[in-house]
Amino acid sequence: MSSRKKKKIGTVDILIYVPVFIGSYAVLSCIKVFELATKCVRFSLALISFAGKRGHKLVQVTLAKVSKLTTKLVGLFKKVFVLCLEMPNKYAFKLKQVYAKFSIGHARPVESEPKKKYTRKSYRHTPAVKASKLASVLSSIKLFAGGSLFSLVFIALPVSAYSWYRGLPQPDLLVENAQANRPTKILDRNGQPLYEVYVDKKYAPVALEKIPKHTILATLAVEDHEFFDHSGVRPLSILRAAKATIIDDHMQGGSTITQQLIKNVLLTPERTITRKLKELFLAYAVEQRYTKDEILGLYLNNIPYGGVAWGIESAAQKLFAKDVWDLTLGESAFLASLPSSPSAYVSYASNSEAAKRRQSAVLNRMEELGIITSAQNAEALAEGLNFAPQHEYIKAPHFVSYVRKELESRYGNRMVEYGGLTVKTSLDLDLQTKLEEVVKTEVAKDLYLNITNGAVVVLDPRTGEILAYVGSVDYFKEGWGAYDVITAQRQPGSTIKVVTYALAFEKGKTAADTVVDGPLTIQLGGGKTYSPVNYDGRYHGAVSLRSALANSYNIPAVKLVKDFGPDNMVALGNKLGLAGWEVNDTYGYAVTLGGKETRLLDLTNVYATFARGGMYRPTTPFISIKDSNGFNLYDDSRIVEYRAISEETAYILTNILSDSWARAPAFGSRSALYIPGHTVAAKTGTTNDKRDNYTVGYTLAYTVGVWVGNNDNSPMNPYLASGVDGAAPIWNKTMHILLDGREAENFPVPSGIFTKTDNKCGRSEVFTRGSQVPNLCPEPDKDKEKNEAKHKDKD
Repeated sequence: MSSRKKKKIGTVDILIYVPVFIGSYAVLSCIKVFELATKCVRFSLALISFAGKRGHKLVQVTLAKVSKLTTKLVGLFKKVFVLCLEMPNKYAFKLKQVYAKFSIGHARPVESEPKKKYTRKSYRHTPAVKASKLASVLSSIKLFAGGSLFSLVFIALPVSAYSWYRGLPQPDLLVENAQANRPTKILDRNGQPLYEVYVDKKYAPVALEKIPKHTILATLAVEDHEFFDHSGVRPLSILRAAKATIIDDHMQGGSTITQQLIKNVLLTPERTITRKLKELFLAYAVEQRYTKDEILGLYLNNIPYGGVAWGIESAAQKLFAKDVWDLTLGESAFLASLPSSPSAYVSYASNSEAAKRRQSAVLNRMEELGIITSAQNAEALAEGLNFAPQHEYIKAPHFVSYVRKELESRYGNRMVEYGGLTVKTSLDLDLQTKLEEVVKTEVAKDLYLNITNGAVVVLDPRTGEILAYVGSVDYFKEGWGAYDVITAQRQPGSTIKVVTYALAFEKGKTAADTVVDGPLTIQLGGGKTYSPVNYDGRYHGAVSLRSALANSYNIPAVKLVKDFGPDNMVALGNKLGLAGWEVNDTYGYAVTLGGKETRLLDLTNVYATFARGGMYRPTTPFISIKDSNGFNLYDDSRIVEYRAISEETAYILTNILSDSWARAPAFGSRSALYIPGHTVAAKTGTTNDKRDNYTVGYTLAYTVGVWVGNNDNSPMNPYLASGVDGAAPIWNKTMHILLDGREAENFPVPSGIFTKTDNKCGRSEVFTRGSQVPNLCPEPDKDKEKNEAKHKDKD
C-alpha cells in the first residue's frame, strides 16, 4: 500500500502568505478606522452647522475637504483590501518565481525548471545558499519593521485618536454638570435660613444680571481681560505655558476663563499635558456652543473661592455675610483675587494686611487697564474689609437634622446633597429662639435635682406642623449635645395613661364611673405577681375615672387595663401613631404606667389628636419642598388623616385634663398646669425610678410636649415633684409665650355630648348620649377615710 508523503510548508510559503494575511488584516483595520474618521468629520460639520452664525466658514470648508479626502481614502483602501484577498491565488506562483530567481529562502525550484541535484554537503556551503539565508533574514526583518510601522501609523494612532476623542465630555454637559451640585436650602416658615445641605462644595447660583458690573470687571481684569476678544484660547499664553512645561519642566497657567470653567466643571483638576489638550479642544467647542455672557455666568457661579465656597454669591455670603449685588468695589476686588489661590482664603480672612495686598493688586490692574480711575482705586482701597465670622451657620440644629433625615427618606441622599432643593419648613425660628433660652434657663435652675437636659416640641394640632423643636439644652455641648430627645425612645411615665382612659371611654365607660383605688395583686403565672402602687404611696378608695385620671392614680389605670386587655391598649396606641407599638406585641399591665418606650414627638401628637377631636394626622416639618426648577414636590393634601377615637371620647378626655379642680388633690388648683384666662388640657408623667419627667398639654391652637432628665438615663433627685418641678415649669413658660396676647378659645362641645348635674351635691359630669348616668353624689367612702386617717397617724 502506497503512502502519500505529507506536503511540507517551506519558507517561501511562509514569506508569501503571512505578509498577505497580515497586510489584509491591517488594511481591513484601516478601513474601519477611516470609516470612523469620516463619521467624526461629519459629526464635526454637524456641530458647526448647529452653532449657526458663530461657526467659522473657513473651518466648515476645511472640514468638508477633509471629509471628501477621507472618503476617497476609504475607497482606495477597500480596493487594496480586495487585491490582498485575491493575491494568494493569482500571484502566488509569480512570487515563487521571484523568490527563486533571487534565491530567497529554501525555495523549491518551480515546476518549469529542471530539478538540480546537490549533495548534502555541497548544498549547505554554496554561496547561493548562504546568500539565500542572509536575504531571508533581512527580508523577514524588513517585513516585520514595515508591518509594525504600517500598524502604528494606520492603526494604532488613528484608533487612539478616535478613542481619545470619544472620551471627551460633550459641551452640552457644561450646564448640566454646573447645575448638578446645588445645595439644599432649609428655611423656616417665614423664609429665614436655617441651614444649607451640601457636600464639599457650597453653591449659591445667581443670574449674571444680578452681579454688579464692577464685580464682573474686577474678575475679568485679573483672570482674562481679553475674554470678549478670543475664541476660548489665547495662542501666546499657550506658547508660554508650553515653553515652561517642556523647557523649564513645570506646568504653567495661561488658561482663559473658558478653559478654567471647563477644568472645574467638565474635567479633573490634574495638571497634565493630556488634560490640557482636552481643555484646549473643549474650549473651542464650548465657545461655539454658548454665548460669552452664558460662559461668564457659568464661570462666576462655579469657580472656587476657597473652602466650601464655590461661586461668587456663595463667597460673598461666607466672607462678607451679604449678597453679591451688595458688594462694593473694594470687596469685589478682593473676591476677584481668590480664584487664582482659593486655598489661601482663610489666611486672608484672618490677616488684614495680606488681604489688603491682594485687594490692591486687583485694583491696580483695573486701573492699568483703564477700567477704574486712580481716584476710584484710592477710594476702594480705603474701604475696610469687614469679614464675617468664619463658622458653620446652622439654626435649630436638632430640627435641621430631623428635616434632613425626612428628606433623605423621601428623595434619597443624593437628591438632598446635590439636588438644589428649597425647603420651607413649618418651624417658627423666632419662637424656637425663645424656647431654646427657656430650656437653658430652667434646666440650669434644676441642677440640684440632678437634671442636666431638657427638650420641647410644639405642634399645630390643626395641621400637624412642627412649630418649635428644641432637641436638647445645647446642641453644641461636647459629648452629648447632639442627642435628640424628641426622637429618642424613652419611657413616657403616666402621660401614656390617656390611651388607657381613651380605651375605657371607647368601650362604654363614663367619667363618673368609679373604681376602687386599693391594694392590688395580679397573678402573672409561674409564681410571679404584679402589685402596682400609687405615686404618693397611698390608696384613695372608690374614685371616679375623672378623679383617677386627673390625679394620675396608678392602681385604677392598671385595673382598667386588666379589664380591657393590654393588647387592646397597644392596638389603640398604634392607631394613635405611637411608633413601635405593634398590635401583636404584649407588654403586660405596666404598659399603662409607661412600661413601653415611645418618642416625645409621637406622644405629643397623641395629645394633638385629642385637640383635633379624635382625628389622627401625622406630624410634618414641611410647608413646601421645591426642586431646582421651582416645582413643588410636597403636597400636604396627600397626608392621610383618619379617625382614631370618637369625637365624644376626645372631648371627655379634654374636659378632664383641663379640670384644675379635679386635679387639685394631687397638684393643687393653681399649679404650673394652670394658665389663667385659657382652657388648657395637660398631663404629667414620671417614670418610677425618676429617670424621665414629662408634661404634655394642649389648646385648640397649640400642643406642647416637654421632657427633662439625663441622656445617660441616670435617675433624678427622688424629691422631684411632678407638676411642680422639672418639666412643668418649662411647659408653663412655653404656654405663656404662645398664649399671651391671644384670645381665649374653648373646645367645641360635640353634638353627642350632654352635661348632667346632680343638684344634691352640685356635681356635674359630661356624658356621651346614650350612656347610663351613675349616681353623681355617692355616700362618703368610709374605707377611704379610714385609710387616710391611718396614713396621717403614720405621718
